[in-house]
Amino acid sequence: MIDTSASRRAVLSRICGPHAQSSPERTAEEYASITRAYDRVGSLSADELVDTFEERLIEYDAHVRRVTRSKLPEEVAAAIARRGAKRIAVPAGLPSDWIASSILVGIPVADADSLSNVELDGLDGLISGCTVAIALTGTIVLQNASAQGPRRLSLIPDYHLCVVFTEEIVETVPDAFDRLAATATLPTTFISGPSATADIEMTRIKGVHGPRFLEVLIVC
Repeated sequence: MIDTSASRRAVLSRICGPHAQSSPERTAEEYASITRAYDRVGSLSADELVDTFEERLIEYDAHVRRVTRSKLPEEVAAAIARRGAKRIAVPAGLPSDWIASSILVGIPVADADSLSNVELDGLDGLISGCTVAIALTGTIVLQNASAQGPRRLSLIPDYHLCVVFTEEIVETVPDAFDRLAATATLPTTFISGPSATADIEMTRIKGVHGPRFLEVLIVC
């Protein structure tokens, strides 16, 4: 009979042994010695950056539209109308001109930061901004900040309309973390397309831990 306890102790000793003796200084030295040969700064032009970001979002099954700054209120309203949403959540600090279009008149807009999870679940969607977006991974980064709100806003509503300005798009993940350094203590969520997962039989299910529908307006 195999002595599983002895095997377990042997495995754990190999895992924990070296680290149990490590000092904070040694740990810092070991971390600093890690080879970092990956790209830290991108080389894409401004147009290529936006093209890549849009391409990745579409691959992830997000809906993407490019809009001009002057047309943003109309495009936000048109997106809400296409969705057929009747009750919309907005985080505190969302610019009022984003939802100033006459098309949105009559659609209740709720300041969502203070709503309960149950109240959020009763709304039809969310409009938000973002802190930064990553072109190569098609990722939108949200923080508990103005026009973005607490993390639950990006998890509960079934539809998320996110406004991304071109100056918020960077090329690589290290670029993004450089941007996030000043606000690193804020709760942060990384979103790459609509929420989706697959079980052991590879049946894809959307909306498990976030919105089933993600729409992005890239403001050029």
